[in-house]
Amino acid sequence: MKLQMAQIGRCGELLLQYELLLLGVESAPMSTDAGVDLVAYSPKMARPATIQVKTNLRPKPSGGRGKSALDGWIPDGCPAGLIALVDLSARRIWLLKASEIQKVAQQKPRGRYHVCMSTDRAYQPQKARLAHDYEFQKYLLANRASKLFGV
Repeated sequence: MKLQMAQIGRCGELLLQYELLLLGVESAPMSTDAGVDLVAYSPKMARPATIQVKTNLRPKPSGGRGKSALDGWIPDGCPAGLIALVDLSARRIWLLKASEIQKVAQQKPRGRYHVCMSTDRAYQPQKARLAHDYEFQKYLLANRASKLFGV
């Protein structure tokens, strides 16, 4: 059975909620899509965090024909304070502050940021437009939870 885009996105949100709950962070989905998918609350935070979730079912060819990569498009001015990039195939979650997206995005066409991560370790990009997923290790949820949620 092939998953629809909305189902893939919902799976990413649910995976993030599951991982947050294991850390003691409560979260809830928004009923409408206005740029915020989840609201998360930890008793150690001064106020709730808003999260936009971008999900990949699995790595896909970069540019349609290139090496395997994960990517996400984030609109400029996204109202969420945090951006989650989710890889369902490996059950990995990267969590970045909205201000960090501007720094790590490889492209910014028409008011959007494009973050792309190669999953092929042997691939050596000729341009700085494609980073490797291991370069984003510091943004993995497990490495950021204490700083972002106090857990």
